[in-house]
Amino acid sequence: MDFKDTYNTIEFPSSEILFKEKNSKFFGYAYPIQSEDEVKPLIEILRKQHPNAGHFCYAYQIGTETVIYRANDDGEPSNTAGTPIYGQILSFSVTNVLIVVVRIFGGVKLGVGGLISAYKMTAQMVLQTCEIIEKTINIHYSITFDYKNMNKVMRIIKEKRLEIVTQEMEINENSGLPIGKIEIKTRKKNAEMVFDIFNLMFEIDIKRL
Repeated sequence: MDFKDTYNTIEFPSSEILFKEKNSKFFGYAYPIQSEDEVKPLIEILRKQHPNAGHFCYAYQIGTETVIYRANDDGEPSNTAGTPIYGQILSFSVTNVLIVVVRIFGGVKLGVGGLISAYKMTAQMVLQTCEIIEKTINIHYSITFDYKNMNKVMRIIKEKRLEIVTQEMEINENSGLPIGKIEIKTRKKNAEMVFDIFNLMFEIDIKRL
């Protein structure tokens, strides 16, 4: 079983970097992201910043155990832009990251090799400016229990230093008694142990989210 439960990402958006090649300008940007829904709005902001640019090429990777990625050439010859950008994401071993390279054509064609080199270099330069941090892979559980068992549940949460994400109380429609519902998260390497503790407790229900 793989117990690696950390990953590398960037904490903050990068500063803008500029790489020049034969009069063409390549502006590089890196952003921390959590979902694909964040990609389009960020690129739209860059389109407004660079109204004269011809290409907004990008690559991203999201996830740890299940990885989603995409590389987009945005009109450049196939695999000359998005792929070399994505290659740098892999080279720096980061995830939950979007890199966008904006190109303003300078009048001189760079050829396939020149484009690959320029997009790779811009992506490399922008990642070099970022602070790369290590984060833990966390597993989320929902714990449901009768109010009378609240102290038992909270004792385990405190003993195992589990983090509470949300906590709520509701009324059981059948008994009219209060029911507690807590979402917790724990590091992946401790997840099985935490599940087993709560799963063996009487009148307490645990499920993975």
